[in-house]
Amino acid sequence: MKKEYVVVTMGDPAGVGPEIVVKSLTKKSINDVANIVVVGNKGSIARACDLLALPVEINCIEHPSEGNYYEGIINLINIDNLSQEVFEYGKVSAECGQAAYDYIKKANDLCVSGEAAAMATTTINKESLQAAGIKTLGHTDILSELTGVNDPLTMFQVHGLRTFFYSKHVSLRQACDMINKEGLKEFTHLMIEALEKMGVENPKIAVAGLNPHSGEHGLFGDEEVNHIIPAVEELQAEGVNVIGPIGADSVFYQALRGKYDGVLSLYHDQGHIATKTVDPDLTISFTHNLPYLRTSVDHGTAFDIAGKGIARETSLDEAIRLAAQYASSFRAHALSQLKISEG
Repeated sequence: MKKEYVVVTMGDPAGVGPEIVVKSLTKKSINDVANIVVVGNKGSIARACDLLALPVEINCIEHPSEGNYYEGIINLINIDNLSQEVFEYGKVSAECGQAAYDYIKKANDLCVSGEAAAMATTTINKESLQAAGIKTLGHTDILSELTGVNDPLTMFQVHGLRTFFYSKHVSLRQACDMINKEGLKEFTHLMIEALEKMGVENPKIAVAGLNPHSGEHGLFGDEEVNHIIPAVEELQAEGVNVIGPIGADSVFYQALRGKYDGVLSLYHDQGHIATKTVDPDLTISFTHNLPYLRTSVDHGTAFDIAGKGIARETSLDEAIRLAAQYASSFRAHALSQLKISEG
């Protein structure tokens, strides 16, 4: 089977990004799944190699097609934007914030041009980005701005559980106020499209209940009665394979066991708690609706342990593996849509 090109961003140089990149890319099991290209800084990668005492050849290239994809080689698109003498591990700095942004921008260019099929991102620091004068302080917002996509869709996957988030970084009060029938219907269609891009045929969607016991017919809140149930019923009438609301205390477990292909989580912590309780190391974030597939580790820069060589690369391993797993499906879906649009 043809290996796809997956581009990995190094992340904030002052965080654990460089060392987990080196740890991941020196594994045969990871190199076997894709042709992996790192976008980062040669000095930082070399420093991480020295820190970890790993004999690695750093192969600087301009394009993914130029790489030597063998065990023990890190194919790097080097962006020389960092002075190794100035920055410190574990410190917020404008220089590191700008560097991390530059890596994301270059990786985006490679994916948009088709040179890479997918992107797996490591960690960035919002304070460092802010210090660099960058207004968009998260990966999703940065990629949204770079691609012009206004409605990127966040999904978490851990083992067989895929969870989509109807609302994200808003208060619980705001999340409840955002519940409305038309919004839920539109979001469910976006979920289905995202799952189809991943190669899931006729995906079955479960909508989590918002209130305890899904409101008990209005006894514990009226969102289910007024908005969620009508949305599900109208979607079902359209032929959509959706069910709900199902109590949040059981729906995620049922999906983990394979009963559903995706769960619509109605607020941030509802889905985050469910996925990370299953396995925090293997919970991987997906960003859908971009022109390409993007996966990400689901942890921070870990400034407290950066530069100590003890950060675990498990999450990055999984982000790369899933990017490689689904890249071909995303590419095939994009080509089929192109053929349809061309008549």
